[in-house]
Amino acid sequence: MDRNVRTADDVLALMDGLFAPEADRWTTGGASWWDAFYADRSKPVPFFADKPDENLDAYLRRRWIAPGRALELGCGPGRNALHLASLGFDVDAVDLSPVALAWARERAEKAGAGSIRFHLGDAFALTAAGAPLAGPYDVIYDSGCFHHLPPHRRISYLALLERCLVPGGHFALTCFAAGEGGMGSELPDSELYLTGGLHGGLAYTDDELRHVFSGLTETERMEEVELRRMNDEAPESPLFGEPFLWTALFRRAAGQG
Repeated sequence: MDRNVRTADDVLALMDGLFAPEADRWTTGGASWWDAFYADRSKPVPFFADKPDENLDAYLRRRWIAPGRALELGCGPGRNALHLASLGFDVDAVDLSPVALAWARERAEKAGAGSIRFHLGDAFALTAAGAPLAGPYDVIYDSGCFHHLPPHRRISYLALLERCLVPGGHFALTCFAAGEGGMGSELPDSELYLTGGLHGGLAYTDDELRHVFSGLTETERMEEVELRRMNDEAPESPLFGEPFLWTALFRRAAGQG
């Protein structure tokens, strides 16, 4: 007998267990998968290049976001964290993979960006109330983390934003786009639980992203600043960009929280 569910967190943990171990890329149990992924730095993976996302660069050039305290979720080898730090942001960066963070720290040391704080572990645990990264942050940035979450963990993700993002602050992400030229699984949420997998990551339509991030609670709205396909950047460009991804920027309404 196993009758241990009594809280919402217990339900979320129970639903985590409905996925096969090889599908787990969002908890500390998925660290070994990411370690293997990052182990060979010579692989032709576009985002292994040491250059920031083109949308992040655009937000900064247009002054849609300004230097402040920033949190990056799923920082990988640190390319976006380094860009933020180079422009005066106070940066905390989180990842599950020790191999990815070792690479990120090497890049930071080479760039003289020793002020970046890299954190190993589960972003939900590290940002829990009273935890080291509970915020508040002026900017929360996610380049490819959100689309590896199972549907029920969207609840945890929105709770993270509610805890950690300052009123008037900005949340930005890139994630797999559904439809022509996109990438990722377009299976309905319910079928993901029947198959026990995430099929490499979930694709979203623009309207689905608007629905997910339109508000942190029933009464608190998030304002859409921009939502578009990422620009296709050539390999020689100083910026990363792939059109199979969405880019989105939302602003938490000032005076809320």
